[in-house]
Amino acid sequence: METQAHLTANTNQPNHSRPEANFPPSVWGCSFASFSFPQTEFESYSRQVEELKENVKDMLMASKKDTVEHIEFINLLCRLGVSYHFDDEIENSLKEIFDDLPHLLEKHDFDLYTLSLLFRVLRQHGFKMPCVFTKANLESSAMQSSPRLADHIRNALIRPFHKGLPRIEARKYISFYEEEESRNDTLLKFAKIDFNRVQLLHRQELSILSRWWNDLNFAEEFPYARDRIVEVYFWANGIHFEPQYAFSRMVVTKYIKFVSLVDDTYDAYASFEEIQYFSDAIERCCMDAIDQLPAEYLKVLYRALLNLFNETESDMGKQGRSYASYYLKEAFKELARAYQVEAQWADEGHVPTFDEYVRNGLATSAFGLITAASFVEMDEVAGREEYKWLNSNPKIIKAGKMIGRLMNDIAGHEDEQKRGDCASGVECFMKQYDVSDKKAIEEIQKMVANGWKDINEDCMRPTNAPMLLLQHTVNLVRVHDVTYGDDDDAYTIPLSLKDYVTLLYVEQVPMCE
Repeated sequence: METQAHLTANTNQPNHSRPEANFPPSVWGCSFASFSFPQTEFESYSRQVEELKENVKDMLMASKKDTVEHIEFINLLCRLGVSYHFDDEIENSLKEIFDDLPHLLEKHDFDLYTLSLLFRVLRQHGFKMPCVFTKANLESSAMQSSPRLADHIRNALIRPFHKGLPRIEARKYISFYEEEESRNDTLLKFAKIDFNRVQLLHRQELSILSRWWNDLNFAEEFPYARDRIVEVYFWANGIHFEPQYAFSRMVVTKYIKFVSLVDDTYDAYASFEEIQYFSDAIERCCMDAIDQLPAEYLKVLYRALLNLFNETESDMGKQGRSYASYYLKEAFKELARAYQVEAQWADEGHVPTFDEYVRNGLATSAFGLITAASFVEMDEVAGREEYKWLNSNPKIIKAGKMIGRLMNDIAGHEDEQKRGDCASGVECFMKQYDVSDKKAIEEIQKMVANGWKDINEDCMRPTNAPMLLLQHTVNLVRVHDVTYGDDDDAYTIPLSLKDYVTLLYVEQVPMCE
């Protein structure tokens, strides 16, 4: 309370008609900032990974003699989180299998398990396959299975593999696979060592970002905002966990953190007059605009945001990709404009129609900005044309924006209304269609399901963008599903993500004795 009073006194902050958010504090504090990278341990893991990788590659190639065995092995590599080591080999194999599929189906009388496996693995990699396997089959199987397998099936029903974050799914599946009598011990060891090796890199990144956040001192500067650097990194890591995208994860984390700061400033602290000044300053995007800001805390936030823009511009300029920083900056401007619209609705007590809300909500989801940030290190596939594709709002991006916005609304609408925020999608739907909140949520959930269908369709070959970009876009949608999918805003209430953070960045996978 003392910090809040000090901030208010020094900025001549006007009284607010809306109650302050009083968000829960950080679960993690500075616990990751002190991490010291164990170079010897990492080098040991790396040597073992390189040795085992050759053995696993030989197994992958040897399995080609039998199509079913080969598909099962590819599936194992994906489920255990190590398929990224063999992207080219898997891509070539699946193309051959898909091209030969009519002949294979004619020649072999595959059982339901094999057909469903073919369906999922090929669909997962963008090959068009008709549906064969229903929820009812799985529910029936769960009732007749061993307790261990039944738990695995029920987890899949709660969050299907397709909607789960690859890194979380891999960590869970490693433990499940270890109990399999028919397990491949070499493959299991490879998956465990690789997980622990990559985890060390992730912890190092999280340590660097935690120190960056601590050095900014923004938890003290903006006590009204959510202090969530660890959870933000969880989002960035969910988009792509592979070691080669470390720089991208850094950029994504920093931009999401500033999105969160601006969001909380507009929603939970600033007066509408201050919001207007700040939005105009972002539109101008130059240091001269800082003089027009009426409060010191806004100047601190604006200066730091411009520093982030300049840092990105410098990094991208060195790579000959200045257009990437341009798109990021323009996406942030669009986001600020949309936040201002919401702030005006809240200031006026206006409840827009659901259609009007969704049009603006596509921008406030921040999905476009986060996706643009995730492209920064992907120069081999994310050039100028791909940024233009992203900016054209294709079906998969529009669906991702809508899913992100509406899932967030379902999870957080009650708390947001208590804070006096602008009406969420749930309230807008209730008003436009004169229905209860339960009915509104049911209908919005149907829209989310339809959004997933659009995403799946856009990921089927031939695609309008590189498959790698589409996969990472899908991963961002998965992040939203994990964060908001249980009707719980796990970003605002960080205890909900604690187990996942612990699983991915704190606890190593136990090695076999």
